[in-house]
Amino acid sequence: MATDSWAEAVDKQEAALDSVRLNLLHSLLSFSWMLGWILFSKRHFLYLVVSEDVGAQSLLNKLIRNNLVNTTNQVEVLQKDPNSPLYSVKSFEELRLPQNLIAQSQSGTGKTAAFVLAMLSHVDPNNKYPQCLCVSPTYELALQTGKVIEQMGKYYPEVKLVYAIRGNKLQRGMKLQEQIVIGTPGTMLDWCSKFKFIDPKKIKVFVLDEADVMIATQGHQDQSIRIQRMLPKNCQMLLFSATFEESVWNFAQRIVPDPNIIKLKREEETLDTIKQYYVLCNSKEEKFQALSNIYGAITIAQAMIFCHTRKTAGWLAGELSREGHQVALLSGEMQVEQRAAVIERFRDGKEKVLVTTNVCARGIDVEQVSVVINFDLPIDKDGNPDNETYLHRIGRTGRFGKRGLAINMVDSKMSMNILYRIQEHFNKKIEKLDTDDLDEIEKIAS
Repeated sequence: MATDSWAEAVDKQEAALDSVRLNLLHSLLSFSWMLGWILFSKRHFLYLVVSEDVGAQSLLNKLIRNNLVNTTNQVEVLQKDPNSPLYSVKSFEELRLPQNLIAQSQSGTGKTAAFVLAMLSHVDPNNKYPQCLCVSPTYELALQTGKVIEQMGKYYPEVKLVYAIRGNKLQRGMKLQEQIVIGTPGTMLDWCSKFKFIDPKKIKVFVLDEADVMIATQGHQDQSIRIQRMLPKNCQMLLFSATFEESVWNFAQRIVPDPNIIKLKREEETLDTIKQYYVLCNSKEEKFQALSNIYGAITIAQAMIFCHTRKTAGWLAGELSREGHQVALLSGEMQVEQRAAVIERFRDGKEKVLVTTNVCARGIDVEQVSVVINFDLPIDKDGNPDNETYLHRIGRTGRFGKRGLAINMVDSKMSMNILYRIQEHFNKKIEKLDTDDLDEIEKIAS
């Protein structure tokens, strides 16, 4: 079960849900309207809302997000069919609901609240059998979503929830009477096919959350597809993913037939607010000296420094501490709750420098971060530039309407080649910076 600290963090995150209808309507962008239109029937019009380990990263994002995210991402609505209700709809009555949906949504945009309201609105409490299934990739994420369902459904006591997760053993031959089932793919599949606890032909809504995390977990993709194939044709299918790489997209199209599609436009435009530089070095010691020169020449409110390995991150954090910097260290061997605590201290300004591996590349919004430093450039498992990770890393600065600064350390011909390829991919010039010239360093802060 979850620890007390985990539960406490969840309680804080979900405390805002009582005012979610008011907050979401004016905080979030057109994503709210599109998602709300698709998910809810006319009688629920008032509820229009917006809608290392990737599983641990997703849970971490949820734990540290106490408030709704105010995003500037533009939304793309894609339809194969020009007769789609989102193609030229002019009135609510024109919508053909329910609609299948594939949606891209980062943590904190109200996505969980959206599909929970969709499930609650479709349930008939007089029918004592499962009517809505929600599949999450991990035990912890299933519990997290369940917390939201329990909180938002507390004024709908006739509707019951059960968890299809490890350790929840049911007696053979029994039939579930709860209307909503949330769980992981393996247990959910067993309950539908092996043990017959659930009659899949009676399911009205099927939600597949965190699809990008799902396909990164061995076996989950196949299990999810097998569950979906048992469901009736008129079942509403809703799939959510934080990213839309090709593998996620292929999986989504297999799961959700004839969907409406809501995607966030790529974030390249955010690079316009970020000045990018690179520094030539020959060793990690020279990188550290360059870093010291930068700190000696300009005022940095808070900085995030990304390293490729835990070993390098630990060494760098130690060196910075010895120079008198207030340093926080974040790496993959830490428990999720420990990571959340480190990030909260950094967000509160108790440490001014956060040294991290890729566990912190996504989803961390700290207004005071003015500089991001790639002590090591991001590469994938094949040694190619990881453009998406680069984007997420330097995207930690230049947020909230402010200009940001990104500095890349280059220490070999290979890393120089990686830098050129990143520059080519984003079509953004990365200027050379001489950290031995204090006047030149001072200019980049102006």
